[in-house]
Amino acid sequence: QGQLMESGGGLVQAGGSLRLSCTVTREINRFKALAWYRQAPGKQRELVAGMTNDGGTDYADSVKGRFTISSDNAKNTIYLQMNNLKPEDTAAYYCNIPVGLGRPMNVYFNWGQGTQVTVSS
Repeated sequence: QGQLMESGGGLVQAGGSLRLSCTVTREINRFKALAWYRQAPGKQRELVAGMTNDGGTDYADSVKGRFTISSDNAKNTIYLQMNNLKPEDTAAYYCNIPVGLGRPMNVYFNWGQGTQVTVSS
């Protein structure tokens, strides 16, 4: 099984931007979907953004218009561009490979360590 390595998190003021990266030790073009998730303290992990290999995307309502998921197959890397960040975006962010966006919590890989995003008001 491959591994997932997230990076790019940090502390940012409200209204700021961050770009998260996720390097996968497998060829991501083999998979039908790629996704980013987040988990805030005391809350369940949730899907933030997903994309399919035919160009489809899906975003949580709370991040629509602010976050953009993309990938670079040559680098086996998944990105999450986050703009206009809000304090409620504070969470640990994780990437993974879901079986499909219809069942986003069914994933192929063990979860990585994630990357922490903290947004101050």
